[in-house]
Amino acid sequence: MNKNGLLIWNVVLTLLVGWLLISKFSSKDKKTGSVEVTTRDTTGSSSDFKIAYFRMDSVAAKFEEAKLLKAELLKREEDNNNELNRLTKEFRDRYNYYQQKDQNGQMNDQQTLAASEEIKKMDENIKNRKAQMEQEYSDFYIRRQNEIKSKIENFIRDYNKTKKYSYVMSDDPGLFYFQDSTFDITSDVIRGLNKLYSAKKTKE
Repeated sequence: MNKNGLLIWNVVLTLLVGWLLISKFSSKDKKTGSVEVTTRDTTGSSSDFKIAYFRMDSVAAKFEEAKLLKAELLKREEDNNNELNRLTKEFRDRYNYYQQKDQNGQMNDQQTLAASEEIKKMDENIKNRKAQMEQEYSDFYIRRQNEIKSKIENFIRDYNKTKKYSYVMSDDPGLFYFQDSTFDITSDVIRGLNKLYSAKKTKE
């Protein structure tokens, strides 16, 4: 999921949480028809409605596997650009070669036709290879991003078995206008994810 998609999802999730809060904390007085709104102390019992959050940009910057993914993507981009540059150079060199021969009168009609077909095929091969690399890059990015997302979700699920938060949300910059740092679990998330990742690398 790209950043714009993630932002839209977080906005929708925020609106949903707001609706749930209203539904949970609002009750109609059947006798008077009035609406009574009750609030709970989020530091109280385990039945309280609590929301924790973690800063996704910090996780992306400090979670070792996320950092590895960034490095892998940069390496793929570099490799793809190098290959496209090589293919493009071969195309230009071949084109210039035939153009020079034609200008010097060294090619008959049959040779000119064959050269034109070769240049056309090289151009098509470059376009096809470029499309293939873009698709492979996209598939790799989506697969690895989903793997990391799944690991974060699994960690949060285990983490929350003892914390008992009603919701744990990711905070992209600019999404929330106020945050109580008491419920910022970013450091716990980063530390826990890196611990799990380190344990996995040790086994490998």
